[in-house]
Amino acid sequence: MTPKRILYAGHEPLSSLQRLVLAGGSALMALYDPARSDMVAALGETTGESALFRMQRRMRESDEGRRILEEKPRISTKTIDLEKLRSLPESSLGHRYVTFLGANHISPDTRLPVKYVRDPNLAYVMTRYREIHDFVHALLGMPVSLLGEVVVKWFEMIQTGLPMTTLASFFGPLRLTNEERVELVTGYMPWVTRSAVKTQFLMNIYYEKRFEQNLDDFYKEIGFVPYKP
Repeated sequence: MTPKRILYAGHEPLSSLQRLVLAGGSALMALYDPARSDMVAALGETTGESALFRMQRRMRESDEGRRILEEKPRISTKTIDLEKLRSLPESSLGHRYVTFLGANHISPDTRLPVKYVRDPNLAYVMTRYREIHDFVHALLGMPVSLLGEVVVKWFEMIQTGLPMTTLASFFGPLRLTNEERVELVTGYMPWVTRSAVKTQFLMNIYYEKRFEQNLDDFYKEIGFVPYKP
């Protein structure tokens, strides 16, 4: 039997059958319990390689995106000084990000490592997608709640095309209350659909280089309009 090739640190090679079984099983578990981040991650990795390729291509078409692909920055407490971000003006991108982390009691260190993507370069694209997820929450002004996650996933679905985001976007609302579904359909959904189309591809933003940028200026640059009830 030919040994399976390890393509990057943490890579776990799968046969075609194993990949199919894991994709199906993780989809069922993710639908049953959206809080199972391991199943959501496995689903994204086993079904998303075509989307990751398109995301990589869009990044290569941008100067900032190409720089990210070349330098492969990582987002964690080892690479970002959160105390420094707290000292920035409240109107800055960095302060908005660290305030979001604190308000929701989360850390940038909690993202699961990529294991099942078969190309090391695409594995980094998936890693980057996961590590900027909290920036998307912060920029959209969405809390870490089921409703907030559905809104963010809808935005990500339109921008990235990852099958996992599509599943979350269409099945996530089933777990909302009737009041939340009305709010989603009549308020958030029209806004987030327009925003995802008009806003610059968020994978092409080197957030770590922009922490001191004024948030209003940043919004204008990327073409984003915050939600107004």
